[in-house]
Amino acid sequence: MARAATAGLAARIWARDASIWTGSGEDRWLGWLDEPMRARGHVGRLTEFAAAVAADGLTEVVLLGMGGSSLAPEVLRRTVKSTTFHVLDTTHPTAISTLAEALDLDHALFLVSSKSGTTLETRCLLDFFWPRAGERGDRFVAITDPGTELEQLARDRGFRDVFAGEPEIGGRFSALSAFGLVPAALLELDLEALLDRAVETAESCKGDESNPGLELGLELGAGWREGRDKVVINPNPGGFGLWAEQLFAESTGKEGRGLVPAPGEPGEGPDRQLARPSIEQPSDLGSEFFRFEFATAVAGSLMEINPFDQPNVQEAKDRTEAILASGDQPSVEPVGSVDELLSQARPRDYFCVQAFVAPSAETDGRIAVLRDRVRAATGMVTTAGYGPRYLHSTGQLHKGGPENGLFLQVVDDPEHLDIPGRPHGFRRLVRAQAAGDFEALRERGRRVARIRLEDL
Repeated sequence: MARAATAGLAARIWARDASIWTGSGEDRWLGWLDEPMRARGHVGRLTEFAAAVAADGLTEVVLLGMGGSSLAPEVLRRTVKSTTFHVLDTTHPTAISTLAEALDLDHALFLVSSKSGTTLETRCLLDFFWPRAGERGDRFVAITDPGTELEQLARDRGFRDVFAGEPEIGGRFSALSAFGLVPAALLELDLEALLDRAVETAESCKGDESNPGLELGLELGAGWREGRDKVVINPNPGGFGLWAEQLFAESTGKEGRGLVPAPGEPGEGPDRQLARPSIEQPSDLGSEFFRFEFATAVAGSLMEINPFDQPNVQEAKDRTEAILASGDQPSVEPVGSVDELLSQARPRDYFCVQAFVAPSAETDGRIAVLRDRVRAATGMVTTAGYGPRYLHSTGQLHKGGPENGLFLQVVDDPEHLDIPGRPHGFRRLVRAQAAGDFEALRERGRRVARIRLEDL
């Protein structure tokens, strides 16, 4: 795209000019622009908090969260290769019970992370671990926006601490706010170095020249206009693509448009473009989080969409709640097959595995084998996500984006696991989430099939 057509775009973003998108309130969601500088003022408190946690002998941390509350912490965890910081963003009974049994509950701290304070999965996980941790408030910390139900619950139960999010920052843009920085502190990252890199990049994103966020955003937008809507994120250190997936998919996948994030996929193909994270040390994440956020805002302008809303995410949630409220057992019987799904493929489609099963190395391997087979047979880009995590990440793209996805849902039959105080357990919840999303996809005319894990 000619530079003349985008001259002044960066300055208009910093000026909160919503007209560069759709003029529908985007200016209310730009708090992430100032967050690196603002967060510097919280480093002292965060450092003292982490030191006190360590002094009290709390050697394991479990983050309960979904989407924007869990993906940046997961990247941070993987980057420093921590084995004592756990991110639990699933409702699958096997995954939950496996972690619960492995934890040293006498030395565990739980981070309950939810911007809205009402995220169903997060609140159910809190309900599960609260009695197991002896209902000890000093073993729990809340990260949530001011005035939420979770904040009030944390005060009532005497949580060890409550960290406030910024209401003008959406979840997927919150990596450099409390939702990323509290975990970073507990992972013993150098917060000053992390934020220094973020501030440096933010400053460099203010002009038209040598602007790394603007350059990446223009490439993404121009590539999309040329039909290269698959964004191959390589290299992918620390699983950076997990975080970037949500950022790209949920921000751009709407109104029949969208960038399809494809971490680790081959970069060659007429429907693909590359996005290259540059992460040589943990502090570089501060720079890359901001650069990719700014680039997404730029790409959203070129795509003429609102990159800060998620209009179709609620569909699967509403269907899940309706299934749970009905009292009926969710139907997750097989529908179609892999071969039948692939027979519907069209040029420039992509293949997506939606796995409502317990994440594990074995399952990762089985999904990888299937993706390799599909890729070799069709040449398509392939993606994969675990449910319900992907509902908070790429789910918006699947339903609101272009009709170029082939969706394969994979389910199993887990054991029952109670959720204290709730009329349903985790088994029924995860099956309702699978059924709800399947129905939402079919209602939109998406090409979708469902198989059992043992048939994968």
